Amino acid sequence: MRVLGLLSGTSHDGIDVTVVDFREEDGDLRGTVLHEDSVPYDPELRARLVAALPPAPTTFSEVCELDTLIGQAFAEVAAAAADAVGGVDAVCTHGQTVFHWVDAGHALGTLQIGQPAWIAERVGAPVVSDVRIRDITAGGHGAPLVSFLDELLLRGRAGVSAAVNLGGIANMTVVGPDGLSAYDIGPANALVDAVVVAEGLNERGYDADAAIARTGSVDEGLLEALLADPYYALAAPKSTGKEHFHLDYVRAHVEELTAQRREISISDIVRTLTELTVRPVAQDVQAVGIRFLAVSGGGCHNPLIMQGLRDALPEVEVAFADELGASVDSKEAILFALIGWCTMHGVAAVTPGGTGAREPRILGTITPGSGPLRMPEPVARVRSLTLD
Repeated sequence: MRVLGLLSGTSHDGIDVTVVDFREEDGDLRGTVLHEDSVPYDPELRARLVAALPPAPTTFSEVCELDTLIGQAFAEVAAAAADAVGGVDAVCTHGQTVFHWVDAGHALGTLQIGQPAWIAERVGAPVVSDVRIRDITAGGHGAPLVSFLDELLLRGRAGVSAAVNLGGIANMTVVGPDGLSAYDIGPANALVDAVVVAEGLNERGYDADAAIARTGSVDEGLLEALLADPYYALAAPKSTGKEHFHLDYVRAHVEELTAQRREISISDIVRTLTELTVRPVAQDVQAVGIRFLAVSGGGCHNPLIMQGLRDALPEVEVAFADELGASVDSKEAILFALIGWCTMHGVAAVTPGGTGAREPRILGTITPGSGPLRMPEPVARVRSLTLD
């Protein structure tokens, strides 16, 4: 079965797409990546999305319009990818997260927009969507869903190993003799991107090659204040997002320094926020004795982050996720292709311990394509996954 995976992450800079051809035998799954791409959002659409995200106020009419416009953008990307491989059997879309509701350490709701009916109409294949909420109804956080893929890729390694994804938010999956745990660590690229965009530091909207951070220094006072955030001390499972870590969050901390008559340059702010990604990850890796760490996401392309992790973790093999068969830039799109395959085959795509749910659940809602909805024969479970 050919499944197309689609998402836009917490960096909300564009749409990642992957097509994976899955073949299954007795629970052993092999996936061949046929196509992978990343398509930037139209600048006007991205600007509207950014302007509507928390803590900014918005309206139901704006949410409705964005739901349609993002759905149409996803549909065009999906159609191009499907055409490139000669068609697909199903699509799984994550959509664009606009709010993740966490209260007192519990996830209570989550909202992803990008109307899947536009994708089903354009591509003609059934579309799996809204994949997080079913896990939340079972007591989970609906995140990090990538722990399901991570566990399959890391299974069989000796000792304790982990995978960390450095998107807008950093999340980590830990696999060891005692089982699996996974959670959101805190911000990765989200805060740096927010400052770069707000200050108009470049047209890309992120600190490419750490060019801005390289010109600054870590302000230990600011970093200490940021690391004092109570979120870091919460026990796993836990999840967070831009509802908590956003531009005004940074500005509030910087204003406190200014009130103390301490000026801090933009380059120092960016360098400090870059270090804010490194230290919590390194601390959590050391705390549980991880010896192998596979890194993916946009943060992989930031040399200060990667060197910072390697310097802080001299006893740990810090590698790119490519070594596990999943490209650092396409890993999460592969995940959603996998979730789509699992949902179509009646398999729960959640690992106990991965999200905090009481029990695994089959994820998502299915929107039929252009013809009759024909479900494949159910599969009891996925025992292994090999990617090539």
